[in-house]
This record gives sequence, C-alpha cells and structure tokens, in this order.
Amino acid sequence: MAIGVVIYEDNIFLRQSIADLVSASSGFVMKGAFENCDQVTLQMETLRPEVVLMDIEMAGTNGLEGLRIIRHRFPNVHVIMLTVFEDNDSVFEAIRAGASGYLLKRTPHEKIPEAILDVVHGGAPMTSSIARKVLDLFPKTTTPHEQLDKLAPREQEVLHLLVSGHSYKMIADKCGIALETVRSHIKRIYEKLQVHSATEAAAKAFPRQKD
Repeated sequence: MAIGVVIYEDNIFLRQSIADLVSASSGFVMKGAFENCDQVTLQMETLRPEVVLMDIEMAGTNGLEGLRIIRHRFPNVHVIMLTVFEDNDSVFEAIRAGASGYLLKRTPHEKIPEAILDVVHGGAPMTSSIARKVLDLFPKTTTPHEQLDKLAPREQEVLHLLVSGHSYKMIADKCGIALETVRSHIKRIYEKLQVHSATEAAAKAFPRQKD
C-alpha cells in the first residue's frame, strides 16, 4: 500500500520540487501540496495522508500551529518538519508540539523518501545537527526527571538512541537485542509516557532546563 504524503511549503518552486520527487518515488502517493496551513483540518480529513512534510515559517497559519492541530485532531499522522530553522527554540517547540522528525531544507532531497519511510516504521528522522541539538536539550543533571524515572534502564537507553536518530535496526545492533525486542521496548515507552512518537517522548522525558 502506497504511503500518502502532503506538503506544506510556501516556496512554490521548492514545494513543486519535493512534490515531484515524492510522486516519482516508488511506494508513495502525493496527495496534496499547499502554501500554508489555513485549511489543514479540512485537508487532513479529506486527504488522509500518512505523512506530512511541514515548513515552519509560512504566511497565514504557520507550520508550528499546523503541527499542533494535526497532533490534536489526527494523532496517527506523522509530521516531519522540513525547514531552514535550526535554532534551539524552533527545534524544541516542534518537538514539544509532537513532530515526528526534523529535517533541514539543506538535506539532500533524495533523502526525503528515506525519511518518510523511516518515520512510518517508527523512526525519528533528523538531520545530524538537529539530533545533536535534541541531545543538548536533555538535562545535564544526573537526577532523573519524574517522567524518565518511569522507564526501566534499558528503556531509557533505547529512548536516548531513538531520539538521537538511530533506526530500530541500529538500536537492536547497538544493544545486542532482537529487532522485535526493540519494538516492544518502544511500545512500552510510549505507553508509560502516554505519547505517540519519539520526539514527544523526548520532550516529556527530557524537559528543557531553564537558564
């Protein structure tokens, strides 16, 4: 079954370029491409995509607000931020709002279909510099946060690896466990933290520290 994709991007040339790439890639169907999120609720209800590629800065309803609407109304839709913004505030706000991945627009476009597949299979695709920023948002203190303390040591290890960009297979290899065991750990992590994605889990288990 093909993976349905919707794009929100105000740059018409970039929007069309990514749409053409997705359309030409095997296993995907391009369901819509829009300049902002003004009609995001209707579009999600009508088009029912599995994955949304979302810019942040757009005229009208911007990407962060669109992300919040999707996560609230359509929690099973995966949203990958695709943006030029790499400052900590933008990254953290997107993660806290429930983004399933975070790619910079300078990411080679041929990597986008791979990221879509990754997120559908439970990963959290991130540009490497963004993955580092996510890790930097974690508390530097050794005192575990009350949410993180809900997780067993192995579950904490798996969560750290997941949100730093490791695929399920990479986690299995690094931890010396079966792929199905990784899936079971992540399912329990999501259940314990009451979240739906790795980035939501990161935001909840590793809250940003105030200066």
